[in-house]
Amino acid sequence: MKKFLIAFSFFALSVALQYFWIKFQRHEHLTQQQKTYGVNIDVEIKSKTPSMGGVIFLVMSLVALCVNFSLDSFIFWSLPVASGLVGFVDDWLKFRTHTSEGFRSLAKLKVQLIICAVWVMLVFIRGDLRLWPGVYDAGGWLAIPLAFLMIAGTINAVNITDGLDGLAGGSFLISLAVMLLLIPVSDFNAEILIELFFMTAGFLFFNLRPAKTFMGDTGSHFLGGALAALCVINGRTLAIIPAGFIFIIEMLSSAVQIFTIRKLNKKIFLMAPLHHHYQKKGFDETAVTLRFWLVHAVGATLLALAISSV
Repeated sequence: MKKFLIAFSFFALSVALQYFWIKFQRHEHLTQQQKTYGVNIDVEIKSKTPSMGGVIFLVMSLVALCVNFSLDSFIFWSLPVASGLVGFVDDWLKFRTHTSEGFRSLAKLKVQLIICAVWVMLVFIRGDLRLWPGVYDAGGWLAIPLAFLMIAGTINAVNITDGLDGLAGGSFLISLAVMLLLIPVSDFNAEILIELFFMTAGFLFFNLRPAKTFMGDTGSHFLGGALAALCVINGRTLAIIPAGFIFIIEMLSSAVQIFTIRKLNKKIFLMAPLHHHYQKKGFDETAVTLRFWLVHAVGATLLALAISSV
């Protein structure tokens, strides 16, 4: 009964807060400036859509922390909240400057790396840092740098994936479902999963095409931090690979595109990340989103089954 009440309360509160936040953003014209080098599809509609729906994730995480306060909860939520605040600065600068470029990329990356480094060392000091159960790493010489890089990578991978209505939010919900195969069943994990699932579902209620709000960098950074934190704090850093399956593919597609343009002076994709490639080929946005969800669900589940059986 307790878990049902938590789930219902988080979904209802998330929907309610998003609804009033959207109304406020529309009143204050807190919209997203579209990139001039983007896909140029539905630009007029998307440019009028409120763009900081992820702010409600920050609010809901504080609610979650107050409902079940403990040191473990504080450590867990500190990473997505800190990451989300970096994204919020980025979103706010975009709004203030009326451009699609906010926080300078290098400066943002430096702040992200500092946050990741501090959080990883905190988990390491508590003795919770592991690559995978049974994998011994004396002194954490491999676990520390891998966790550091994989957390930072996950945050940016979710951010890169957030380019279509419902894509990042829906993929994150699938990741949470796959986590059931990867992390131990405990009251702590169950409550975290429930809280994350239903606060994200409340956002997705307004984010499915045609989106009434976007999560912005605030939301994508928060979700990336939450997914990575859930894996690492449970001593299963390598679980990020199956749980973040589609996010990793999206990030790799951008990396490959950048490399081939700079080194070979040619493009592999019509546009990166990969979801924009299919938009450029003429695929409907909803069709791309649904297929990416399906690929993520299948790929993540197969990888999770493979890694959990080792």
